[in-house]
Amino acid sequence: MNTPMILDALAAVQRAILANEAQIESLDRAIGDGDHFINVRRGCEVLVVMAPELNGVPPGLALHKIGMKLLGTIGGASGPLISSFFMAMGKTLEGIDEPDRRQFAAAFASGVEAIKTRGKADVGEKTMLDVLIPVSRLLLKLADEDTLLPALCAQLTQEAHHNMLATKDMIASKGRASFLGERALGHIDPGCKTCEVAIAAVCETVLRQVTPSEAA
Repeated sequence: MNTPMILDALAAVQRAILANEAQIESLDRAIGDGDHFINVRRGCEVLVVMAPELNGVPPGLALHKIGMKLLGTIGGASGPLISSFFMAMGKTLEGIDEPDRRQFAAAFASGVEAIKTRGKADVGEKTMLDVLIPVSRLLLKLADEDTLLPALCAQLTQEAHHNMLATKDMIASKGRASFLGERALGHIDPGCKTCEVAIAAVCETVLRQVTPSEAA
């Protein structure tokens, strides 16, 4: 996962987020603050604009720069969380020009841990972590087992989708949804939907770009 692939994946995430605008906004109106999609869209737009200045930059530094840019771009509660994710990934990949799967999995895990620490949340609280933590754990396992890339991406996409749907049956204990109590039941967490969309987009991008030998 070099810098060009990271930038292509982020562009794909932007397209996927825009394609799912109606559903994400609807979910946020139901149990969120109503500004989740606006903030995420703003962040995606900024990353696409800054992509040219990241060409030729090592992955770790590129991810750190992305995190710093998002810190001053994305509003609401999600801004500091998402920026922490990218900066933690960047720190983990510092000095590595071509991260392999295990290295990228470790970086992703560190990013998720940064969100968990900063947001003081965990699995089962109806937040984006209900998708990110299970996906991170699975990615570490599959990378360690040298799972073939098509199977790895398929399992990650399925894991994200399954855990996103599972938030329907959760009562939120963090964020605005926590004030709704049982009224939040039956609604998917909007942050989880956004993460599910993003993970699927990244997986599709990776699969399109790898050679047959790299997929093995």
